[in-house]
Amino acid sequence: MFVLLPIEEITLGEPLPVDIFDARGELLLRKGQVIRDEHHRDWIAMHRPMLRREDFQAWTFRYNAAIDRALRDNRSLEEIAHVARPMNWQDAGEGVADTRPIDEIWAGLHAGLTLLLHQGEQAQDFLGRLQRLMAYLPQLLRPRIDPSVLVLVQMLYDRRLGYSATHAWLCALLAGEVAASLGWSAERQHSLRCAALTMNLGLARLHDDLARQDAPLSTAQRQAVHQHPLRGEQSLRRLGVQDALWLELVRDHHERQGGLGYPHGRAEVSAPAQLLQLVDVYVARLSPRINRPGLPAPRAARDVYMDASGMTTPLGAALVQVVGLYAPGTYVELASGEIGLVARRGRRAHTPLVFAIVGRDGLPKGEAPLRDTAESAYAVRRAVPAQEVKVRVALPRLLARL
Repeated sequence: MFVLLPIEEITLGEPLPVDIFDARGELLLRKGQVIRDEHHRDWIAMHRPMLRREDFQAWTFRYNAAIDRALRDNRSLEEIAHVARPMNWQDAGEGVADTRPIDEIWAGLHAGLTLLLHQGEQAQDFLGRLQRLMAYLPQLLRPRIDPSVLVLVQMLYDRRLGYSATHAWLCALLAGEVAASLGWSAERQHSLRCAALTMNLGLARLHDDLARQDAPLSTAQRQAVHQHPLRGEQSLRRLGVQDALWLELVRDHHERQGGLGYPHGRAEVSAPAQLLQLVDVYVARLSPRINRPGLPAPRAARDVYMDASGMTTPLGAALVQVVGLYAPGTYVELASGEIGLVARRGRRAHTPLVFAIVGRDGLPKGEAPLRDTAESAYAVRRAVPAQEVKVRVALPRLLARL
C-alpha cells in the first residue's frame, strides 16, 4: 500500500531516504537519488508521487522526533516552523521510538485528533495530518497494547477531555487488533483504523457536547446524529479519500444486519462494518455520561459478545479475546477487599493483572501492588463503576511499572 508523498517538504539536492513511485506503482526515483531543482520537482509532482506506507511511517517518526527535540530545547516558534523532514538517515524501514512516557504520547495524539476532527473540511492537509498521527500506532500497539488501552479508558473517564477523539482512538486500536487476530490483511486493518478515527467527522463537536449534555436530544440533534455517517463520507470524499472500504465503513458504521441500523437500514452489512459498529457500541457503553454511568466492563463485553438471541457472535468473541472481560483502565473489587485498576490482560479473559490502589480498609495504598487475579485470594469479586472510585490514580507512576 502507498501514501501520497509530501513532495513540497523534500529538500532539493539531497539524497532521498525512500523509494518514490508513481500512482501506478512504477518506480520514479530510488532511495539515494536526488530531486535536482524546482523543475525536476514539478515533473515528479505531475506523476502523483507515492511512497510505501511503512516508509512514510518511519520517516514521520524521525520528523516528529525532530520537532519534539526543538520543543524540549525551547527553540523559538520561527525555528520550529523551519524544522524540515530529515533527509540523511540510513534506513527508512526502521521506525524511531518516541521516548516520552506513553500517557504523554497519547495526550498529544488526542489533542491532534481533536483539532483535526473539529476543523473537518476546513483543515489544511487533513489527510497528511491524519497519516502523521497514525504513524505513531506501530510503536503503541504490540507489545504496548495493554498500556495504551489503559490510558485511553482512563481518558474516557475524564470529562475534561474531548470525548470524540478519545472514542475514536480507542475504537481504532480495538478494531485494528481484532482484525489482526482474525487474520485480516494489513490493508483492511488500515482502512478500519482510518474509518474509526474519522467515522464521527460529521459530528465531532456535537459528539463532545452530547457526552456532557444532561437533557434528551433535541429534534435537530437527533437529525444530525442520524445523518452524520453520510455527512462524514461526503466530507472524506471532498478531502480526497479514495479508499473504497474506508468510505464504506464510515457510511455504514451504524448499520446492523437485518435492516435494524441507520441511515439506510441495510439488510446486509459487510464484516468490517459489523466489526466497527460492534467496537463503536462497546466503547460507547464503557463511557460515562452526565446522565448515566458507564457500564461495567463485563456488561459492555457481554452486550457485544452475544446477539439478541443469546448466541455468541464470532466478532464479539474476538473482541473479548483481544481486550478481556475487564478492559485495562477499568476498576474491579478483589476477593481481598481491595479496589484495583486493571493493568493488563491475564492468562484468561476473566483473570486480569490488577494494581491494588485502595486497601480493604478503604484507604489509598501508597505503592499499589500488582495482583494476579488468577490467584483465589485476589480473584475478581465484581466490576466497580468509575464514579465509585474516589482515589486519584497516579497514572504515570503505574505505567512506568508495566
